Amino acid sequence: MYYEIIPDKILQTPAPANPYFWQAWEFCQLYATGKKEFLLHTSGSTGEPKPILLTRAQMQASAWVTQKALHLKSGRRALVCLNIAYIAGTMMLVRGMELGLTMYVVAPSSQPFAELTDDLSIDFTAVVPLQLKTLLETGQHDRLNSLNVLIVGGAPVNSSLLTQIQQLSVPVFSTYGMTETVSHIALRKLNGLDASESYTLLDGVEADTDERDCLRLRGAVTNHEWIQTNDVVIFKDATHFQIMGRADNIINSGGVKIQLEKVERAIEQIWNRSERFFVWWKPDERLGQKLILVTENTQITDKENLNKELQKLLNPYEIPKEVYTVKKFVETATGKVDKRRTFEENS
Repeated sequence: MYYEIIPDKILQTPAPANPYFWQAWEFCQLYATGKKEFLLHTSGSTGEPKPILLTRAQMQASAWVTQKALHLKSGRRALVCLNIAYIAGTMMLVRGMELGLTMYVVAPSSQPFAELTDDLSIDFTAVVPLQLKTLLETGQHDRLNSLNVLIVGGAPVNSSLLTQIQQLSVPVFSTYGMTETVSHIALRKLNGLDASESYTLLDGVEADTDERDCLRLRGAVTNHEWIQTNDVVIFKDATHFQIMGRADNIINSGGVKIQLEKVERAIEQIWNRSERFFVWWKPDERLGQKLILVTENTQITDKENLNKELQKLLNPYEIPKEVYTVKKFVETATGKVDKRRTFEENS
């Protein structure tokens, strides 16, 4: 089941009975009548969800800078398959309204195309990594390649998924952004001859780093106010940067600082499998914070070989001391893994 929204007809469109579609209809109605401010909430993946008031001008700036970067054209069709209660889904609606895209709204699921008829062509959509992973593993390559462009965000794209993405001919971009920046402010091409390891800032976004090497951002999308992130980055030049990890994902284990994302990237290199995992920590009397590996419904039977391979990429302090297996990761409303709750509820 899907709900079609045509921007220039939204004010004449009766309200749908489906509660989720009604939310999308109501937002577009308010947007069409010129509402100036919208209250959204952060996803809660890096802390408690909090309300954020965004202006129409910020949303418009984000929509048009995305249009320029991705060459989106009026009259094209967009699939809205992310939760519209959060910034990624909301901004799909805003792009549709601003750019004149016919929108097909479906409830969030791992198989968003399943709600569409086979003859309904889509030009543009945004997904989270779990959706893209499921689509690829269920053979939806042709449907994906029929798009003009695809963006994926909300969580990191791991090495296994990145390898699968190379099978696609449709341009795939990873996004970097947050609610405070009104969706993405940088894009990274994931496939094709121009694939890159660096994110490129969108036009009009100013950036630098603080004393921790954490990214700061300012532009029309932030209402021209500086937004401080906890993402540790390395700038290649004025507009290109690589993300090293989050400052709040650095632990102190026995006096040694460990960047959790660095350990996860090393595990990805030698453990190229689809099952989800993450690196976290537990309190330890001797080390203070003990590094651990948490897997989802997957037993690691050869821990010695895993450690042996990790020794080639990491120092001894960066190798997980224990492995925990849980049945199911706890996720936020936007589908991100909540590492802290997953460990706390299973320890």
